[in-house]
Amino acid sequence: MAAPSSPPAMKKTLGLTGVTVNAMALIAPGAFLWITYQVQASNTGGDTDMWTGIVAALIVAFLTALAFAELARKYPEAGAGGSYYFAEKAFLDRENSGHQSLARMAKFVTGWAAHLFYWVYPGVMVAMMATLITYLLQQFNINAPMSVQMLIAVVFSVLVGFIAVRGITGSTNLAIIINVVQLVSLVGFSILAIMFRLKNPLHATQWAHPHAFSITFPHSLGAMLFQSTIAILILVGFESSTSLAGEAINPKKDIPRGVILSLVIQGVFAYLLEYFAANYAVSEKLINVTDGKTTTGMAAMAASSAPIGDLVRQIGDAMLGGNGFMLMIVIAFTVGLAVLGTTLAAMNTAVRISFAMAQDKEMPSVMGSLHGKHATPHMGVWILVAVSAVLGCVGVYNVTALTGITLASNIGTFILYALICGLTFIAFAGRTEFHSGKHAIVPLLGLLGNIGLLIGVVVIGLKTPGVSANATKMAIYMTLGWGVISALYLVITSKAQNKAMLPSAALPTPTE
Repeated sequence: MAAPSSPPAMKKTLGLTGVTVNAMALIAPGAFLWITYQVQASNTGGDTDMWTGIVAALIVAFLTALAFAELARKYPEAGAGGSYYFAEKAFLDRENSGHQSLARMAKFVTGWAAHLFYWVYPGVMVAMMATLITYLLQQFNINAPMSVQMLIAVVFSVLVGFIAVRGITGSTNLAIIINVVQLVSLVGFSILAIMFRLKNPLHATQWAHPHAFSITFPHSLGAMLFQSTIAILILVGFESSTSLAGEAINPKKDIPRGVILSLVIQGVFAYLLEYFAANYAVSEKLINVTDGKTTTGMAAMAASSAPIGDLVRQIGDAMLGGNGFMLMIVIAFTVGLAVLGTTLAAMNTAVRISFAMAQDKEMPSVMGSLHGKHATPHMGVWILVAVSAVLGCVGVYNVTALTGITLASNIGTFILYALICGLTFIAFAGRTEFHSGKHAIVPLLGLLGNIGLLIGVVVIGLKTPGVSANATKMAIYMTLGWGVISALYLVITSKAQNKAMLPSAALPTPTE
């Protein structure tokens, strides 16, 4: 008789480059400059602190990234679990049985918080892609009805699903192409924007910033901190490589380095360069007319649905012989590629954490099914495709709903990041490898930073009338609803499996 075939397993194909570019794809500075600049410019009184706000957010991001990197180095066997696995091991490795009894609850809370981030985030990006395509169609005098916009969201979600099912190797190759195109276009745009300011072909007299130093110097501490609550949202994703340990050839070395490298390349280099250039080039010559109201300069950027598109068009007309429209279309195409890469990376991360939880029976078993040929969590991918399509349709239908699901994802992000910072101290405290700087000071500052930003986002949102207040309330309801569903699932499955939520007996100490 033929020997039974072994079940499919994830394939170890990723080196440092593959690990890094997958995380870089999720950060996607080319996409978020286009998507979030209007919100940042709308912060009247704080729009001059946009660049310094990103610097403040980068500090919190690096503190969190260092915590993720330390845990990834300590637990290279994490596989697809990432943060979910870290939460369990941080408690299981303690000698005190009371600490060990908290392992299941810690990993469950961390895993379900990660889902609030990763399972909502792809839907947000699907809506963003539909919005981008709708904007481009309008440039050719084609007004897509709502049904067509929803169809775009569904088709895009399915397209990303097909790529994700085929495996991380194909996703990595696509991510490399997208990142190269994105970085080249960003550098090109930044050079043109800086030259536009220096040459001043339109003879502008009033610039958003009178000189370069004004961009890099904080004007108001409060404004800078508010901008950082927005900017942190464009930096998330550096930690996504921790869910690729099961497919990394050398996870102990490459996962920690990939976390930090992705943030250095996309955060420090790409974001700081492109935001400096964009802020440097805005003058009173940039004009927007919306609903009969004319605005100029930074106010025009705040009023436009695609402010970077308007700026690129102005720069292209002045610097490239009237070819601003074509330059804008090219840049918009690279933005579309970046959104594709972001959605794909988020989907890959989400289904791998779900896969790890399903293996532990902390999520439905269907999420733990691997494709026979591609060895990917294919059932999880298609379920997430459906969820993303629905959220994408909601996002294009109503701006309040889109903002609400975005904030819900952000709340999940801050909760997850804060948990990881706290878990870093728990994992290393009392160990021979404990370092007061890396394992106490850094995670404590990261914990405080993420909690502070979470409070800032919620409080500011509730105090801002209109869309922001309604969207923030929606996000809070979604978070609380997800928490209730999580708790019910924990109680029901614990009873069905005869498994204690907080085991009272001492668990066996794992082998070091």
